[in-house]
Amino acid sequence: MHPGAGFRVRNDIERPEPEVINGFRGFETPDISDLLNRLYTMSSAISNVTDPALRIIGPACTVKVFPGDNLMVHKSLDIARPGDVVVVDTAGERTTAVLGDLVSTKARHRGIAGFVVDGLVRDIGAIRRLGDFPVFARGITPIGPLHRGPGEVNYPVSLGGIVVNPGDLIVGDVNGVVVVPRELAPELLQRLRERSATEAEYLAAVARGDFSNAWVDSMLNEAGVATEPYRDPR
Repeated sequence: MHPGAGFRVRNDIERPEPEVINGFRGFETPDISDLLNRLYTMSSAISNVTDPALRIIGPACTVKVFPGDNLMVHKSLDIARPGDVVVVDTAGERTTAVLGDLVSTKARHRGIAGFVVDGLVRDIGAIRRLGDFPVFARGITPIGPLHRGPGEVNYPVSLGGIVVNPGDLIVGDVNGVVVVPRELAPELLQRLRERSATEAEYLAAVARGDFSNAWVDSMLNEAGVATEPYRDPR
């Protein structure tokens, strides 16, 4: 193994401002995904394997590991700042876990917000017993990793079909995981707030059953599809 590309660590990265990160806590991933034109959401195969009620949000500390190895996951615990989400690119490994209860417990003590893994984890019972530490992954296995390297910390990675750069904002909930590019986060938060304000009245009307699907008929008519408008049977 040789130092350099594929075996390197970067300590300092840029992150969104704390007030921007906190602002995203008020929005669920479907709302965020919509305003990112549905192109920055990880594969649905990556989901919460701890407690669906636990959300995850924070800047990405990115880790790329050699298949079957997790040396750089251990090193990321020294690099990530409190509140970071450690995201792990396993290069498609589907045999061995990349982390378990010991790594999760250490991460929790360091104030890390949780893990998102494009791969497998283990010791899930012990991780769940931590109570408040979210882990998103593709699945679970008892097979553990080796600790030899190579790998990278805080360089671009790919998880669930999405490129994640160090410092990008990670938001995960029961619906899935969305990646907000760091440089877009302030502007996107503003648009989310504006959209929320304008949609509040419409959502309340739908909740009352007061709505019209006239827009559907309009689109069908434009496409030349004959249709009858809805008539209230009451």
